[in-house]
Amino acid sequence: MALNWVWTGFFIVAFATAVVRWLLGEVGIFQALLTAMFDGARAGFEISLGLAGIMALWLGLMRVGERAGMVELLARLAGPLLRRLFPAVPDGHPAQGAMTLNISANLLGLDNAATPLGLKAMQELQTLNREPSGTVSNAQIMFVVMNTAGLTLIPTSVIAIRQSVALKQGLGAGFNAADIFLPTLLVTFASLLAGVLAVAVAQRLPLWRARLWLPLLAVGGLLAAAVAGLARLPAERAAQVAGTTGAAVILGVVLLFLLAGTWRRVNMYDAFIDGAKEGFGVAVQIIPYLIAILVAIGVFRAAGCMDALLSAIGAGVAALGWNTDFLPALPVGLMKVLSGAGARGFMIDVLQAHGVDSFVGRLAAIIQGSTETTFYVLAVYFGSVGVKHHRHALACALLADAVGLVAAIGVGYAMWR
Repeated sequence: MALNWVWTGFFIVAFATAVVRWLLGEVGIFQALLTAMFDGARAGFEISLGLAGIMALWLGLMRVGERAGMVELLARLAGPLLRRLFPAVPDGHPAQGAMTLNISANLLGLDNAATPLGLKAMQELQTLNREPSGTVSNAQIMFVVMNTAGLTLIPTSVIAIRQSVALKQGLGAGFNAADIFLPTLLVTFASLLAGVLAVAVAQRLPLWRARLWLPLLAVGGLLAAAVAGLARLPAERAAQVAGTTGAAVILGVVLLFLLAGTWRRVNMYDAFIDGAKEGFGVAVQIIPYLIAILVAIGVFRAAGCMDALLSAIGAGVAALGWNTDFLPALPVGLMKVLSGAGARGFMIDVLQAHGVDSFVGRLAAIIQGSTETTFYVLAVYFGSVGVKHHRHALACALLADAVGLVAAIGVGYAMWR
């Protein structure tokens, strides 16, 4: 419903602005809006077609990893940590297994596998819910907030979209779509940490133990040190190092999947084909959504509304003495809370308008890859168990989103400005 109002509002505001500009003597404004509509529809279709092959490749490889047992391996590694975050869930309860599998699938970017596992986890957690009818439990809040933080090891779809747009912009083999890997990982880690801390404080969980936080702080410290080191390099050199690191890690993960599949005698070719079919279907499925949002954004931009909005925000930011280069990427973060499809459209609009290898292009990709559609996740997960009273879930999730957005801007400036 929220996206419906946003989408309709883009057209209404754009047309009203166009009428005013026409009355002021800009006779070509309606033609500009019509051209923007057609261009947005064509761009959405072309990008989706380019995305089909890349998504088929990625989801095919991810399916190999899934059947090779990598999801179960991650689940076993995450088990000890989750026991401390969910003290009300007994050891060996089915909810524990479903939660670890869901988080592991999210880490690998297996969204289609993660959601069913997450819904199963919510149903199992509901059997332990001792709150009044229709009220969410502490464990369910922690689980959902962790999902809204969007922790992903490899931002598969964002990398695929960047590669597709880069091909359309004529960038050759020198372009590395994986140069957002390291900053995205740091930002999503910061968002997850903020969300978990917020829930822990609200629920008064006894999490202040060295055995729990030392590993997390060690990982966070390593990521922060890596970004700090890259920040000392020139922007082009930092992008090159980050891209090389991201490409090496992703190729290493793929090699690990193949080796694990070989060890476990998985029919990797059939697994890849199954995943690739799903990837092609995903790319085709998003065509109408992508066209809808790109057309709306195109009309909004052609009417001058986007420039006016960013100028107003920029004036406020500049009044505080801050740099305003990040502003074109800001709508991605604001929309992502409401709609993943809408944020994807904003990101593609930024990539097309400013260049896929520009500062704001990279920043928009980091924001898209490190945040989650909070309202959608809350609606789907809580709706699956009939929960109506969300308690502090929304506040904690939005806090994690805000921390993620600020962290993305900070990391972007540290590396590329």
